[in-house]
Amino acid sequence: MKIGLTYDLRQVYLEQGYNEEQTAEFESQETVRALTSTLNELGFEAVPIGHLRVLAERLLRGERWDLVFNVAEGLHGFGREAQVPCLLDSFEIPYTFSDPLVLSLTLHKAMTKRVLRDLGIPTPDFAVVETEADLGQVTLPFPLFAKPVAEGTSKGITAASRVSTAEELERTCSNLFQKFSQPVLIEEFLPGREFTVGITGTGHHCQILGVMEIFLAPEAEPMAYSYNNKAHYENLVQYRLVTDKTARRAAEMALAAWRGLGCRDGGRIDLRCDSKGRVSLMEINPLPGLHPVRSDLCILARMAGTSYSELISRNVHSALERLKRPTASVIAKTTAAPVATRSQAATIA
Repeated sequence: MKIGLTYDLRQVYLEQGYNEEQTAEFESQETVRALTSTLNELGFEAVPIGHLRVLAERLLRGERWDLVFNVAEGLHGFGREAQVPCLLDSFEIPYTFSDPLVLSLTLHKAMTKRVLRDLGIPTPDFAVVETEADLGQVTLPFPLFAKPVAEGTSKGITAASRVSTAEELERTCSNLFQKFSQPVLIEEFLPGREFTVGITGTGHHCQILGVMEIFLAPEAEPMAYSYNNKAHYENLVQYRLVTDKTARRAAEMALAAWRGLGCRDGGRIDLRCDSKGRVSLMEINPLPGLHPVRSDLCILARMAGTSYSELISRNVHSALERLKRPTASVIAKTTAAPVATRSQAATIA
């Protein structure tokens, strides 16, 4: 079985002039090598492809794959994570992880929270501001937490994200508007325990990998699992697998959200407790980072006794199961689809 691999390689964008934070969600060469070798070891024929434009060019040349393992994040717009799945859908090529609807929804944190409320899943009270003039309409009580409405990897989250006054809120939002050119999500600040829940599978077949609690070291930026804390987690963050009553509640809530939104194959869900220990859902990550050492889902899986190879295998086999495709253990490696002629390629274009 031939599996294509779509991704945004960080080094490519750094060479184009984008900075470290702008490219934080993109993949390193280590991740691409790890995914390629793991897929091959699992019995598949892995074919590295690259980002959206490379994918489009190869499709128009007539290349095809039985499945695409997609971790491409995209660069622009609220639909950036959905761009590769949309293209693959148009060519009727199946892929791992969630579909364009889920990826567009979950990237926009405020829209996600509205759907979570409809599902009856607790999430902190919030407001969305698009300009500094909108701040006058925010009536939430302090302290609050402000972050970009559509970023991942804790981009835009710093110690200044927690605000206690109107002046601090205005200053933080002004900086976020200038830096990220998108609306700002303002939430009730939850001071309690913080968890991330790992999930593999789809629908009724999904299962919890584990619940990992996040602890900030004394030297870390306070009150937030910030971009800097995450980037230097070896010295600033401690992780612990937890199974107590609150952790179990977090897992139940994560599963309800995963199924309710239609997420697929694998990912993470972030939750936090209020001052009374009540759990609320913060964010959904249906396109997880998969660096074998540094990514939260892989750290969690390792702590729970699930190897990197097993994690990737679960993701792929979840996709094959929902597609009703045979697994690598029972299918011979297939050959590529015939390359399209120039006239066929023109018709596709």
